[in-house]
Parts: sequence; structure tokens; C-alpha cells
Amino acid sequence: MSEPQPTPPTGQDTPWPPLREVIARHDLAAKRSLGQHFLLDGNLTARIVREAGELAGRHVIEVGPGPGGLTRALLASNAASVTVVEIDRRAVAAMRELEALAGGRLRVVEADALRLDLPALVPAPRVLVANLPYNIASPLLVGWLRQAAAFERLTLMFQQEVAERICAPPDTEDYGRLGVLAQWTCEADIVLRLPPTAFVPPPKVWSAVVGLAPRAVQPPPALFARMERLTAAAFGQRRKMLRGALKGLGGEALLARAGIAGERRAETLSVVEFDRLVRLLD
Repeated sequence: MSEPQPTPPTGQDTPWPPLREVIARHDLAAKRSLGQHFLLDGNLTARIVREAGELAGRHVIEVGPGPGGLTRALLASNAASVTVVEIDRRAVAAMRELEALAGGRLRVVEADALRLDLPALVPAPRVLVANLPYNIASPLLVGWLRQAAAFERLTLMFQQEVAERICAPPDTEDYGRLGVLAQWTCEADIVLRLPPTAFVPPPKVWSAVVGLAPRAVQPPPALFARMERLTAAAFGQRRKMLRGALKGLGGEALLARAGIAGERRAETLSVVEFDRLVRLLD
């Protein structure tokens, strides 16, 4: 695909080097083991940045920047700063080059995002924008949902099937634990879908960008942990009635207190009903 170049940040006259040149210089062939699929088209990265909303005065965190296609679009915005987290040393080297051209607005952190406290990296207001490595996207999201209050907005790319699970309504095939956790803490919507041909190398599936706006009131950590236990049990065996699936958490007695029939199945419960249940869970 074409590779339009985002405008360099204010005060920076040197144009960005072409992304394919950066990939070749740092031997940045995408690694399947790292779930890498690079998005190089500047029109698409600019569209994702627009979907992230107003960035003026915000401190943006990006996870898994790879050669820096999305990073360049973020730097071309009016964000106060951009911090990238990358574990691949080849990509870190490419990001260091970009850092030198970014006029002090880019910070590179070499680390495993699964082990990192992202909110501690930058002051509020914080915005998270990322094309996530597919192989760890779900655990990354759950970790960030535990800290949803720390972010103003999250704009994240997933495999389309994962995105649909995050946003699925009750009583559908895609509705499950991930959707309950996401919708309990955030307003979640799919804002963009991308075909495999948008990426280098092309994945086997479509991708989708999900916009997550954290709710004004967030559950405390202990309650979130109980919701993780509750949803794991409820959706662990989808064909089971709730009276059986939740037997270890109170079963019929818990459901009766919540006014929920024991013969119902997990996928029929709304997020509001899960909230009612979890607040009765010891």
C-alpha cells in the first residue's frame, strides 16, 4: 500500500525516513512469536489517531510501536507527549532514531507491557493508543481495565473476533467474560475495521479498532477481582445453567439473593445483572 508520511512535529523540518527503509535498516521483519503485523499506511494511522479523540494536552502511551507508523501519526497530532513501550530490541533501536527527530516529545521505554504499570509512566490526562500484538492483546486489555480510571480513553486494535467479543451484547455467541469486564468498566464501540491487506505482513484475519471510554465510577480493585472470579466461573462452561456454573461461589443461594433464575445461562445475563451478582459475592 502507499506510505504517506505524517507531518513532522512542530519545529522539526527534517522529514521522517521512509518506514520500509527503517524496517530494512533494523532487520525488522515481523515476528510471529511477538504477534507483530505492522501498519504502514499513513492514511490509516492518521484515521486511528482521529478516532482517539482530542489529544491536545494529553499524554499518549503506545504499546508495541514496531517501526513507528502509528507513532509518527501520534507525533503529528497535538498531543503533549508520546511514550512508546516496546520489548523488541530491533524496534527499540528504530524508535530511538525517531526519538532523536521528535523534538523532545517522544519517550521510548524498553519493557514488557504485561509487567509494566502504564499509568506510572506519564502524568494525567492519559490516553492509550495502540495496534496491539495479537498474541497478548486480551491479557493486556484485562490488566488495563483494572486501571481504567487512570485513562481518559483507550483506542486499541485487535483481531476482529476479539474486538467483537469486547463489544458484544448479551445473548449473542460472542458475549462472554471479556465483554462483561470491558462493558462493566467502559463504554466500548468498534470504530474502524481493517482488512488483512492493510498490514505487513498480512494476518489471516480482519482487524478492528475499539474505542473504550472509562465510566465515571470505577469498581475498586477488590470488586474487580471478584468480577474476574465470577465471570470465569459463569462462562467457564457456557452450556451449564448458572446454578451449576456458580456452585462454588454460592450457586442457588447467591442467584436467589440477586433475583436471577438458576436455570439461566451466563450469556443471557446483562452487565447490570453481573454487577448485581458480584456485589453480593463474598
